[in-house]
Amino acid sequence: MPTISEFFSAQHRSCDALLGKMEAAVDRDDWQQAEILFDQVRAETLQHFENEEQGLFPLFEQATGMHQGPTQVMRSEHAELRELLQSLGAAMQAHDQNAALGTAETFFLFLQQHNVKEEQVLYPMADQALQDSLSALSEKVPGFAAGS
Repeated sequence: MPTISEFFSAQHRSCDALLGKMEAAVDRDDWQQAEILFDQVRAETLQHFENEEQGLFPLFEQATGMHQGPTQVMRSEHAELRELLQSLGAAMQAHDQNAALGTAETFFLFLQQHNVKEEQVLYPMADQALQDSLSALSEKVPGFAAGS
């Protein structure tokens, strides 16, 4: 069974890989493939945010009593990242290569900074604080399986 850190970090890597493939498709003007990949990037990213906001964060806040701490920062950053995704979607829809690549780069850089905070601060804290809540987390987060 993966730890909370391993599970959520793997979701980060999956989103990163899809974004890289999407950027490569945009770079070679393969808009059909780029749009398919963007839809996957958007879906996986938004699902990841939902997994955290509806599953991990509430359980973490309940276990630690920290309601104004790292989870509040992460929610705020998720809102900004959602806005960047919308901008990226508009550039993709317009087949504007410069705007799509520029927005994708901005999104990627912000996402990497965000992911580092989660992976180095929040997830290790969650691994410790939620040892007794793994079953509850598995009920709220698709794909997360609590061990036996």
